[in-house]
Amino acid sequence: MKLFLKEHALLIAVQILQFVIFSSIYWLDGYHDMSPAIYGVFLVLFFLGCYLFYHYYSRRKFYRRLSNPLETLDDSFQKTEQTPISEALDQLLKDQYRQFQKQIKKLEHNQAEHLKFMDQWVHQMKTPLSVIELTAQNLDEPDSSNIREETERMKTGLNTILYMARLRTIEQDFHIKPVVLAKVINEVNRENKRFYIRNQVYPKLEVEKEGITVETDEKWLFFMLTQLVNNAVKYSAGKSSSIDISIYEKGKEAILEVRDFGVGIPDTDIKRIFDPFFTGENGRKFRESTGMGLYLIKEVLVHLEHRIELDSKVGTGSTFRIIFTETQNLTAM
Repeated sequence: MKLFLKEHALLIAVQILQFVIFSSIYWLDGYHDMSPAIYGVFLVLFFLGCYLFYHYYSRRKFYRRLSNPLETLDDSFQKTEQTPISEALDQLLKDQYRQFQKQIKKLEHNQAEHLKFMDQWVHQMKTPLSVIELTAQNLDEPDSSNIREETERMKTGLNTILYMARLRTIEQDFHIKPVVLAKVINEVNRENKRFYIRNQVYPKLEVEKEGITVETDEKWLFFMLTQLVNNAVKYSAGKSSSIDISIYEKGKEAILEVRDFGVGIPDTDIKRIFDPFFTGENGRKFRESTGMGLYLIKEVLVHLEHRIELDSKVGTGSTFRIIFTETQNLTAM
């Protein structure tokens, strides 16, 4: 109704102005009996009102459609009254919808090609890195350790790129199944054995009871735990010789906890720690930080419907908890 009145406001104003002008001319011409003029104005207003009422009633769906935002793109195909302007609007929206879908398909195709290229490139880069590692084993120390350290950093970076690319199609990359948390932790510890030795920071595993199992994606859980462990070790090196990895149950929830005794996170950075590319104060001190690890963890946990909690104090350390909610199937094996 508001849109209709706005559209016809000028017409109503012009009609009122005409009434005033005609009445003034009638009065100035010496006809002081205003009864005929008032009767004429009433008739004109009556016919104007009838016209406006009919015009609105016959196009009310059209005006409502213009006033209410579209909830979905499919709403573009809604039809209103079969008037010329309504039909023109319907055709315009259909054409716009087709153009939009065409652009979406083009972008999806380009994105798929980009993801395919990134996936192939990462796997291609892993082959020469493996060759470099094998070659480094035949070298004397400390050259051998230095080369393997750098290749491990490159592998970590390549894996981060690969998981960032997969994040865009994460719904298609899930494989939910029962996963024994202790098994995944042991695999992560074996994979990072040299990383622990090089930094002289070692993990301590505490399991409340054996066989705590959750419904999750094992590959993505391995990635997330690796990120948390790498951060814990990196920010503990030179300050502490251990990190704690714990598994326990609280109510109907299973909790995987990674605790370090390193530099901690400043209060000013905690609110933004899961933002993409945010490195914070510690990131400026530790140049290897990309600011993407915790962001990827947060995004994956949202899709997996798990939660993450953080406790940290500067100079004392940080504790990250991945919480598998009660919607997950917990069993003791």
